[in-house]
Amino acid sequence: MKWREAEAKSLAPMRGIAAAIGAVAVFSFTGGITFPLLSFIMERHGATPTLIGLNGAMVPLGIICGALIVPRMARRYGAFRLCLGSFVAVAVLIAGLAMTRDFGLWFPLRFALGVAINFLFVFSETWINQLAPPHIRGRIMGLYVTIAAGGFAFGPILLSVVGSEGYVAFTVAALSPFAALPLLLAARHHLPDSYSDGHGGTFMVFARAAPMLLLLVGIVALYDQTVLTLFPVYGLNSGLGEVRTSWALSVAIAGNMALQLPLGWLADKIDRRAIVVALAVLTASGFAVLPLAIGTFWGWPLLFVIGATGFGGFTIAMVELGDKFSGSMLLTGNSAFAVMWGLGGLVGPPVAGAAMDGFGPQGFPLTLASLFGVLAMAVIWRPLVPASAARSGAGPIA
Repeated sequence: MKWREAEAKSLAPMRGIAAAIGAVAVFSFTGGITFPLLSFIMERHGATPTLIGLNGAMVPLGIICGALIVPRMARRYGAFRLCLGSFVAVAVLIAGLAMTRDFGLWFPLRFALGVAINFLFVFSETWINQLAPPHIRGRIMGLYVTIAAGGFAFGPILLSVVGSEGYVAFTVAALSPFAALPLLLAARHHLPDSYSDGHGGTFMVFARAAPMLLLLVGIVALYDQTVLTLFPVYGLNSGLGEVRTSWALSVAIAGNMALQLPLGWLADKIDRRAIVVALAVLTASGFAVLPLAIGTFWGWPLLFVIGATGFGGFTIAMVELGDKFSGSMLLTGNSAFAVMWGLGGLVGPPVAGAAMDGFGPQGFPLTLASLFGVLAMAVIWRPLVPASAARSGAGPIA
């Protein structure tokens, strides 16, 4: 019977990976329906793009604050217990958003939502990277991003069916986190829960080790949060209407889904720095021509492409993180990624919203085109992770 024990042991990491990916998929769907839903409601009630952007920025602000305490909280309470708490908190907070149209109250509610979501994503991404076999890490991370993007894509599709009026969309969003509970409970014993190997650090320690990796994540986050928050406004102001705007957002997310597995395969085979430069150039070019294509036939394939290339840098960043760091430093790196995700989301929607107020709807794509141009030049200038920093930052697997 020893062969069965050996087989079960070899499958344990994959079970943990599957559970973590499944949980993220459910939370991605929750975000995919909630973020555009709130933007549609605010737009309908006369909120300006700047106010919508500022309100949307509360989620990434919560992510920043939550990420800064993740390593300490994990050492004190355990990763698994914190994940379970985040499930309940997200459901309660979405119910709170549904109960009021006082946008002043939405600010603290969305901040708390960012804190709660952060724990699930940081721990899930750490588990996946920690359990992934090194020779196929790129493909596993590509699969993770693909499935997470599927959750985000399905959210706007369902929203286009049920609509943003009434409480159906809020009810679905509030109840959906509980669908992931059985996945995590079934795999509890396959998921690392302790990160106290002494090799971790603070955000600044990791930032000194891999500044370009954090810049990459920050710009991808800015793109992601700006698109989720303000593309609904851009689509409406470009004459698409609510239903076509929801479908357009889903097309962009579908492009993201289509490319991440091939990108993961490439990340296992070729230079990741070159991949990031190519993705940044393609995304900048796509957003630069979006004002000419939106509302036409060519707008649909263009949205598919920039949806694919815009988010692809995150897959590469996750592979590079797992390849260069481990143990508590891996958790610190994922927490630092969450901080940059929050910073990108905090800066992006207000800046793009202000650009739309000042220059009209086209301020949205031009803001993103400029930032991806900056990313391309930065990665040409410096490597994602210097070899010496990776060697000094790595620690044993917890």
